Amino acid sequence: MLDREVVKEFLEEEFQEREIKIPEGIRKSELIETFCLFVENDYYEWLKDNYRSFFHSLAQNGTDWNWIKERISKVKNEQN
Repeated sequence: MLDREVVKEFLEEEFQEREIKIPEGIRKSELIETFCLFVENDYYEWLKDNYRSFFHSLAQNGTDWNWIKERISKVKNEQN
C-alpha cells in the first residue's frame, strides 16, 4: 500500500536529520519493508475504527444515512 521508495526517502531524511546510523546486521531494504508493514498494519486498524465510526451509529442501531448526507454536503460546500 505504501510507496516503498517514498518511505525510503523519508527514513533517509529522518535518519540524517537525527544523525541515526543503521546498525550492522540490519539491511536498509529489510528495515524499510518492516517499517512499511508496521505502518500499514496500524493504518488498517485505524481505517477499520474509522469505518465503524462513520457507518455505524449505536443510537440508530445501524447506519445513520442522514448524518452521512450532511457530511457529504459539508464536504461539497467546503470544496466550493
